[in-house]
Amino acid sequence: MRSPAADVHNARMFDWNDLRYFLTVARHRSTIAAGKSLGLSQSTVQRRVSELERRIGRQLMARHPTGYRLTEFGEALLPYAERVEAAISDFELRVKDTVRELAGVIRVTCPEPIVYRMTKSSLIDRFHSRHPGLRVEFVTSDRYLDLSKGEVDVAFRSGDTDDELVGRKIADSIWAVYASRTYVERHGQPARVEDLSLHPLVGFDESLSQHRAAKWLREVVPDAKMAARTSSVLGLVSAVKSGIGIGPLPTALGDAEPDLLRVLGPIPELARSWRLLTHPDIRRIPRVAAFFDFVIEEREALKSILTG
Repeated sequence: MRSPAADVHNARMFDWNDLRYFLTVARHRSTIAAGKSLGLSQSTVQRRVSELERRIGRQLMARHPTGYRLTEFGEALLPYAERVEAAISDFELRVKDTVRELAGVIRVTCPEPIVYRMTKSSLIDRFHSRHPGLRVEFVTSDRYLDLSKGEVDVAFRSGDTDDELVGRKIADSIWAVYASRTYVERHGQPARVEDLSLHPLVGFDESLSQHRAAKWLREVVPDAKMAARTSSVLGLVSAVKSGIGIGPLPTALGDAEPDLLRVLGPIPELARSWRLLTHPDIRRIPRVAAFFDFVIEEREALKSILTG
C-alpha cells in the first residue's frame, strides 16, 4: 500500500513540461484541438496528460460527449499551472532580453597611461573574445568624468571616490619618487624625504592641485624648487625622464621605464586602492555586469598593469 509520504514525493517528481498539455486541453476542451495548437498528435497529448495525472495521483479532467472538462481537483490546480506558465514565459523573455542586451559599447574611463598598458596587454582582447557583441571604448580626460550623469559607464580609479558609486577593489595604487639615470649621475639622489628640498622637482600644475601627490609635495617640501609643472601623469613621466628634476610617479609607470630609477619609496602617504566603479543604477545592466565579472576574474592580470 502506498504511503502518504510516497504520494507527496511522487507529486514533486512530475515533468513541468506536462503542465503545457494540461493547460492546452483545459483551454480547448479537446485533445484534438490541443494537439493541433501544439503541433502534435492527439495521442501524444492524451499520453502526456495521463502521465501527469499518474504522477500526481489524481484525475485532472474527464471526457464528456461535448469534450473534456476539468475535475474539481483540476479546476483547483488550474490557476497554479497558469502561474507556472507565466513564470516560464517571463523567464524566457528575460533570457532573450539578456542576450540582446549583451551587445553594444561599454565606455570605460581610466588614466591615459593605464589605457596604453591595458591595450598593450591581451586583457581587452580576451574580453572581446568572450563577449563578441560587446566593445570597450576608452574615454580619457584630465578631470574625473561623471558616472552619475552618464558620461561613462565604468571607471578605474584610485584615491578618493564618490560615496554614491559602487564597485570593487582590484589592486593597490603605489607611488614612489623617481629620477632619471642621467640626473642621478650628475646631481646624486635624495637619501630621505627631507632631502627633496635640495633637488629641483617635477609636479602637477594648478589644474591638479588637489591630487594627493601635489598635496604631499606641498606638505613635505613647502619651499620646493619646481623645475616643471604638468597637467597629467604622462607629463610627469616625460618631465622626470628628461632629467630636468625628480618627482613622484606611480610605480606601474616608473618601474616600467628603463631610464628611470626609484630613489625614494614607496611613499605610504600616496598609497591608495584601485577600484572598478559604476553608478548603482546601471550596475546590473547585462553589459556592465559582464565587464565587472570579467575584471574581477582578471584581478591578478590587472595587478601587473595597475600596480607594476
